[in-house]
Amino acid sequence: MTESDPFDEIIEAETDRDPDLAVIEAGSRTLRTQGGAPSADVPTRPEDPEVDKALRAVEADLATRWGETKLEPSVSRIAALMDVLGEPQRTYPSIHITGTNGKTSTARMIEALLGAFELRTGRYTSPHVQSVTERISLDGAPVSAERFIETYNDIKPYVEMVDARQEYRLSFFEVLTGMAYAAFADAPVDVAVVEVGMGGSWDATNVIDGDVAVVTPIDLDHTDRLGETPAEIAGEKGGIIKQDATVILAQQPVDAAQVLLKKAVEVDATVAREGLEFGVVGRQVAVGGQLVTLRGLGGEYPEVYLPLHGEHQAHNAAVALAAVEAFFGVGSQRPEPLDLDTVRKAFAAVSSPGRLEVVRRSPTVVLDAAHNPAGARVTADAIGEAFDFSRLIGVVGASGDKNVRGVLEAFEPIFAEVVVTQNSSHRAMDADELAAIAVEVFGEERVQVEPQLPDALEAAITLAEEEGEFAGGGVLVTGSVITVGEARLLLGKG
Repeated sequence: MTESDPFDEIIEAETDRDPDLAVIEAGSRTLRTQGGAPSADVPTRPEDPEVDKALRAVEADLATRWGETKLEPSVSRIAALMDVLGEPQRTYPSIHITGTNGKTSTARMIEALLGAFELRTGRYTSPHVQSVTERISLDGAPVSAERFIETYNDIKPYVEMVDARQEYRLSFFEVLTGMAYAAFADAPVDVAVVEVGMGGSWDATNVIDGDVAVVTPIDLDHTDRLGETPAEIAGEKGGIIKQDATVILAQQPVDAAQVLLKKAVEVDATVAREGLEFGVVGRQVAVGGQLVTLRGLGGEYPEVYLPLHGEHQAHNAAVALAAVEAFFGVGSQRPEPLDLDTVRKAFAAVSSPGRLEVVRRSPTVVLDAAHNPAGARVTADAIGEAFDFSRLIGVVGASGDKNVRGVLEAFEPIFAEVVVTQNSSHRAMDADELAAIAVEVFGEERVQVEPQLPDALEAAITLAEEEGEFAGGGVLVTGSVITVGEARLLLGKG
């Protein structure tokens, strides 16, 4: 783009809500302020040049290792690292989360609930939206760049020691997992909330013994690694269920549920199932999110404001609530429910960057990290429920190893047109290759190709504005966490 390109002005435009909308939101904002101001969910680059230089050096060092898509299914290397570090993951209880979709949002909700009950939390999630430091959080906020660097330097000699003894060096994800577990022990935390990277049984995170194991909805993803049916995938993910643990099961396909229940029986785990022992009693759309009534293991929690869009987030909230109840022994050691006001305060403060996140108005631009057909379907449903778009333009940039056709088919009914693009990752599907699939799904007249993401955003915003400023046009950027993260930066959110 040239220096005079109007998109330079567009991406610097004010992203706050319109004044009239702010007035309409007054009622729900009252609920949200009870939860306190949310912390910075997505850190920017360090302002100190020396710290930024040191962080870039760590990132470069990590980049020399196997990426997250190259795996040797085993926990032997991470177990060896934990051994030389003195088993830091054994110094605190943990809640372990697996599943196909909803893991990060559920982890954030669990973290918020635990924090509201005055427990010090550590949260480990992946992938990151913009900064690798997002993956390790303490007290509800990503660790500082300084602490990230310090933790890496602390464990680096031990990482190199393990590298020298193993057939393969520790991977990028294994080193980050070791960093998280060490940081949590050093803090120290009262409880760790840990999301698996992929699968369960051989995932690097699976050197913890989760007191509570959470399984969010299982669907088809990473089929080359995990299996081609929900039951086969459940077999891998069920590997996080440990002896005498409590298992919180979101609604599952029947064959997946059978596998998970069988695993629970084998290890004498206690099971709570969504729709039976807990669930969503009712929900209604509210400005900026939704108002839900949840049934937990200890009773009902009415009128809980959740500042996230979509029915799937209500179900994630029910799962998170049950997980925290189980952690505190509600339904087993103690009969009474959790304090309602504290639960409301916690949920009102929840955020989940890159998950139906509004980053701009006039036209409205929404970011969502859906990258498989199941995720795309729930996003499409949520868009229809939460937004009144008269014309929605899609910006899609996907990874080459995903079921891209399935994602596009899920969005076809809600996209008037789609602009296909590609992000900067080496895993990104070529824009022309993606366009060929999009043409088969949408028809040639509804597909535009812009290989550069800034150009794709500019094209989509222009298309959304064609009906006029107040006509209700919008843009949804989706297809990959990386695409969403890069768009977030371009639109002034990072």
